[in-house]
Amino acid sequence: MSVKLISHTQLSEEFYDSFDIFDEFIGYEGNQHDRWGATDGQAVALTAIRTCYSANKPSEIVALEGGKYFGQTATDGEGGTEADRLFRHITRSGHTSTMEHLTFTFAIEGVSRALLAQLTRHRVGFSYSVQSQRYVRMGSSDKSGGFDYVVPPSVSDSVVVGDAELNGASVDMNATAVYEYAMRTAQWSYDALRKLGVPPEDARMVLPNAAATNLVMTANLRALLDFYGKRREGRGSQWEIAELAEQLRREVTKAEPWTAPYFDVA
Repeated sequence: MSVKLISHTQLSEEFYDSFDIFDEFIGYEGNQHDRWGATDGQAVALTAIRTCYSANKPSEIVALEGGKYFGQTATDGEGGTEADRLFRHITRSGHTSTMEHLTFTFAIEGVSRALLAQLTRHRVGFSYSVQSQRYVRMGSSDKSGGFDYVVPPSVSDSVVVGDAELNGASVDMNATAVYEYAMRTAQWSYDALRKLGVPPEDARMVLPNAAATNLVMTANLRALLDFYGKRREGRGSQWEIAELAEQLRREVTKAEPWTAPYFDVA
């Protein structure tokens, strides 16, 4: 599995430039947003949250209120800035719709169709573009070279060897051998159907849940926090989607470090 952040919420150039500071004697002094050390996501979150409570216009909130929130220490004693205190307060009060304005787009590669079936149950706040088995041919002689597949740890880590009946004969097998046999059989069946003139959209019916796929996924911060809370390790999730939840958390917090505490309590 590979999860890479493609893009995330950024300020427009015009909005960013509105924080430029000019001195009548020396001219350009810099940008307030940079001086505060705030991320673009924090600026958007502050704008969205304070719009609900402030008499200032949304386009003016960061310029007029940023010094208070990004430039002062949190008054709740829990660390960070006043902006961090505000984000904590909003999250705890359940007003997390304001976090929907922060979006993240990911390239997710090499996950199973079984995971895809679980992932796409999460609809609110998520958008998906998935590699098609109808248009991407999965034959051994196609550009793909055949379908890739995901192997569960319960199979790859198994060391138990026992008797199994195969084509009427009793043979020694372990979980890995059985699994790989099933994958080879599925590939052979797909190739055979294609040679018999069955179109790819129908031949794909024999491909297993283990078949790997790729997708682009966009989600807002509120949806990602909800997803992580439901799918993280220790919540009864299957190993693959729990791993995905962890990698999504890692990518989001790398881009917007201030979000880390909200994943910890999700």
